[in-house]
Amino acid sequence: MPKQKTHKGVKKRFRITATGKVKHRRAGTSHLQVRLTAKRKRKLRGTGVLAESDVHRIHDALGKYSY
Repeated sequence: MPKQKTHKGVKKRFRITATGKVKHRRAGTSHLQVRLTAKRKRKLRGTGVLAESDVHRIHDALGKYSY
């Protein structure tokens, strides 16, 4: 029986916390930030937590690893 492979794109973008939540980097933080207001740039700092409705898909894509 073949094993479930880890989805490499998900592995690079998400990390599972010890309590099972999924952390991710916020969109729009890599470049072109001159157009953003200071308030928007502050809100984009740090990592975000994925909504509970999407968590199971990330767990399935990562297989048994949390990365």
